[in-house]
Amino acid sequence: MTVVPFMRQVMAHYRGHGRRHLPWRNTRDPYRILVSEMMLQQTQVDRAIPFYTRFIQRFPRVEVLAGTSLSEVLMLWSGLG
Repeated sequence: MTVVPFMRQVMAHYRGHGRRHLPWRNTRDPYRILVSEMMLQQTQVDRAIPFYTRFIQRFPRVEVLAGTSLSEVLMLWSGLG
């Protein structure tokens, strides 16, 4: 199988079965994607969703996160997994 047919097969599967409802799937923002990847390393998808939502609401940009105390960041991260 060459790359192009395989790529088409993967994309067709994603269109039919992909979880596009996940909040980090609707962005191209590298910061938001990084936050989701870090959370998903620690816990399951369903459990990460509310943590991700709260975290991004409080720290919408990396600049906001960088200006926050570690204790405040850890309060929102605590209990993730």
